[in-house]
Amino acid sequence: MVETTADENDPRQGSAAFRHPDFRLYVTARFLSGLAIQAYDVGVGWFVYDITRSAWALGLVGLSVFLPNLLFVLISGEVADRFDRRRISAAAQATMAIAAAGALGCVVLSVETPTPIYALAALLGTARAFGMPAGQALLPSLVPKETFPNAVAWSSSAWQTSTIAGPALGGLLYALGPTVVFGFAAAAFAIAAVSTAAITPRPAVGGREKPSLDTVFAGIRFIRSRPAILGAISLDLFAVLLGGATALLPIYARDILVTGPWGLGLLRSAPAIGAATTAFVLAHRPLTRNSGRVMFTAVGLFGLATIGFGLSTSLPLSLGFLTLLGASDMVSVFVRLTLVQHDTPDAMRGRVSAVNSVFIGASNELGEFESGALAALIGPVGSVVVGGLGTLVVAIAWARLFPDLWRRDRLTD
Repeated sequence: MVETTADENDPRQGSAAFRHPDFRLYVTARFLSGLAIQAYDVGVGWFVYDITRSAWALGLVGLSVFLPNLLFVLISGEVADRFDRRRISAAAQATMAIAAAGALGCVVLSVETPTPIYALAALLGTARAFGMPAGQALLPSLVPKETFPNAVAWSSSAWQTSTIAGPALGGLLYALGPTVVFGFAAAAFAIAAVSTAAITPRPAVGGREKPSLDTVFAGIRFIRSRPAILGAISLDLFAVLLGGATALLPIYARDILVTGPWGLGLLRSAPAIGAATTAFVLAHRPLTRNSGRVMFTAVGLFGLATIGFGLSTSLPLSLGFLTLLGASDMVSVFVRLTLVQHDTPDAMRGRVSAVNSVFIGASNELGEFESGALAALIGPVGSVVVGGLGTLVVAIAWARLFPDLWRRDRLTD
């Protein structure tokens, strides 16, 4: 059973993290950035499928976002540990605003090939490659250590709330025209950049260490030396890589569930509804016991929900499965983020977060490519169902490969 605490003054509960002004700025930026990313993804997905009618083309969008994560993983982590993480995050959000503005330009110029969209996706992916590790490593410095789990829950809740509103808003704005949705995304990214820049400057934590190949690879060595961390981030990688169906939602919306951009927005919002609700519960009733077992159970539910969604031909039923999928994924995300940041020294957080961001990118963007490529071979339904079955196999295998993670009790031990 999962135990919870009841002391209202416990810094892990309620809105304790919001007592700190810099955390409020951080969450504001995270919410706006998430809103923009989701609206942008809806716009790009519908635009690319509209001009290509190709699952392969949708998969290439995800691949274009992921490859920069892989290319810059070692550099971005070193940068995050050597320079002001606040400035790096703000610069990344400003670059994403430029990418969204570029997509707007493609619409205005009536581009009929997805090639420029791939280039802009790569630019956005490059910004995220540097912004994600810097942002993740910045969070622990914004609140006291005892408040950190509460900050993770609220930060995740803000992100998931944005992913509820973002896709639905993106679908509605796309109905007004693709220029509207891309213009909105560019503006939201820009405001997020300003909000991040307003955070009190934090000194670089790794400036005293001379850069070398040894320091660059330190994050990878650290993760390999910590079975619980390695197991947590690799579990997320393979489970979501196989079970991700996000890239195929435009196909499900148009061809299987027979709906329009508004329906695509609902489908993209459903996982976030489940995730945001779960994050809100975790903020008030934190996970304190049996964390490892709870995470593995959640990953199993993620796989079952993926299979259910893949077989569904009803919009309400599909929304229900996607909501369950998002709720179970949020439990896994909460455990992984808290465990990784808590078990990592501050001077190493940028490099560890960079490696973690590659795993996240692989599970999301590369997962979209995998889903698109497999759908081109066996169809969208077969791709989603096979992916869900693969997630179940991964959950069982990882419980045996990483017994320390399975037995992990308290996250902040």
